[in-house]
Amino acid sequence: MFKPIKFIAKNEEELTQVAKDLLRSYPDYRIFAFYGDMGTGKTTFIKELCRQLGVKNLTSSPSFAIINEYWSENDEPIYHFDFYRINDKVEVFDIGFSDYLFSGNYCFIEWSEKIEEFLTSDHLHISIEVDDNFYRIFAIKEMKIE
Repeated sequence: MFKPIKFIAKNEEELTQVAKDLLRSYPDYRIFAFYGDMGTGKTTFIKELCRQLGVKNLTSSPSFAIINEYWSENDEPIYHFDFYRINDKVEVFDIGFSDYLFSGNYCFIEWSEKIEEFLTSDHLHISIEVDDNFYRIFAIKEMKIE
């Protein structure tokens, strides 16, 4: 594990630059595991990452469906998971989660702490916190699985 890198967004407009910087800083990563309390902006940030990757269709939280699939302008799928409502880890197997992880496509995972034992490939651990000024602080760690 490497030293965390931090990005700060003072407002929603700055999320665009943070998303660009994150994708540029970690071009080889396709799995992004998000951590943060309710309301820290995980879904909003994932929407911006998708926009930067050329997703044209509507992005939204997959809270009830567990997974949403989007398509980039290059016709590549991007997967967005939300495990907030997961009740049984069997559901992770039922959706074929490991197939998505090893697909080589982008996987954005909300509420990753609920399924950490299934994160069996290299990924980015992205913690989002909100400070007293309502700035979003993104702490990024590379997680290498051996």
